[in-house]
Amino acid sequence: MRLSVIGAGYVGLVTASCFAEMGNQVICIERDPFRVARLKRGEVPIYEPGLDTLLKAHLATEQLSFTSDLAEGVRDAEVVFIAVGTPTGEDGSADLSHVLTVADQLGRCLTSACLVVDKSTVPVGTAERVEQRINQRLAERGMTFRARVASNPEFLKEGSAVEDFMRPDRVVLGCADSDSREQLRRLYAPFLRNHERVLHMSVRAAEFTKYAANAFLATKISFMNEMAGICARLGVDIEDVRRGIGSDRRIGTHFIYAGCGYGGSCFPKDVRALIRTAELEGFEPGILRAVEARNALQKTLLVQALREHFNGHLQGRVVALWGLAFKPGTDDLREAPSLVLLDALLAAGARVQACDPVACSGVARRYEEAVTSGKLKLDESPYAAVGGADALVLVTEWKQFRQPDFSRIRGLMRMPVLFDGRNIYDPEEIVGHGFLYRGIGRPQAGHCKASAA
Repeated sequence: MRLSVIGAGYVGLVTASCFAEMGNQVICIERDPFRVARLKRGEVPIYEPGLDTLLKAHLATEQLSFTSDLAEGVRDAEVVFIAVGTPTGEDGSADLSHVLTVADQLGRCLTSACLVVDKSTVPVGTAERVEQRINQRLAERGMTFRARVASNPEFLKEGSAVEDFMRPDRVVLGCADSDSREQLRRLYAPFLRNHERVLHMSVRAAEFTKYAANAFLATKISFMNEMAGICARLGVDIEDVRRGIGSDRRIGTHFIYAGCGYGGSCFPKDVRALIRTAELEGFEPGILRAVEARNALQKTLLVQALREHFNGHLQGRVVALWGLAFKPGTDDLREAPSLVLLDALLAAGARVQACDPVACSGVARRYEEAVTSGKLKLDESPYAAVGGADALVLVTEWKQFRQPDFSRIRGLMRMPVLFDGRNIYDPEEIVGHGFLYRGIGRPQAGHCKASAA
């Protein structure tokens, strides 16, 4: 098929590259000409494993191309995907200005009938608004054809997005007519040869499904974090509890890991947007409010633990951070728990030595003054980051951090104190190397107590 994807961000690039992999002719439209120039050279502006290989391969075969001219990009398209950002507005709702602007632009430049598909995460009723805007502009131009608009939300995990797209566990298609449904079913057929996992539903149900899925996963995380808080006061290890409840097939093992809070571009934004949607309908979303509040509190736990350990005195302390991105496998810093910790430590007068495999450049731009002044040092090596440190804090559980040489680390640190923000280490092993260990919802282990600065 001839496809157009509007937006060369995370979702748009993965969508365009994966459809090109299946032999479709794909044009990706991006308004930023500098970004387009980079993409045409095969430079991927985001870190996503496997994406650079796909993009370069299909630039070479000319199955995939890029343009900043929307009219040119959609001229012969059979299906147009809208994959632009829907950031959080001031009132917590999804900001649809980019989506609706694209709708107006499509209505002003489409020359033939096509199927328009919302790939962006949008509130219920957005497809109806998009269809109305497009067709209104078409009518103003005297066009006799009309656009059809469907919803096809993405369910991609950063760090494994290409794999998720190529081997989806489900494809949700919200269509208002049989022609749209059949067209999208054929488009996705190559991805579903082994298992038929297409879920057909109404457009509104598809839009809501995306929000409900993310809100439920965020709820599971926040529930476990709340259980961890109770465990910490009872002397119970949350990891034992996690294994105990995860073996129940009704609960499962996914998203029940206690930690220092969730971040990223989806969960925080989508929970807020769903809260706002409920408010506008006069419904009180008590569970969702609790999820958001618990996550905000969870991001402060590591700061509280450090303050407690150093008797409230962080001035002059050297704190090593392992992991800055909101999760492994991405350079995305949006809503990352590390930023809450960095802000608090720098404000308290601590010096920070941080390491992340791919996110250091983004942190350097965000904290340029702190880097220049020497208050924040960014290291490529986890061992360089712990040199002379009074404490080590694991924030993001990259594989590189899972089995380090703790004997070596013990010798490099000024004080052997480890705060495990993701509960990835065995406390007994860490204590055996001479450390004081503190996790999330786990009993403290070891006996190294620092004095106040």
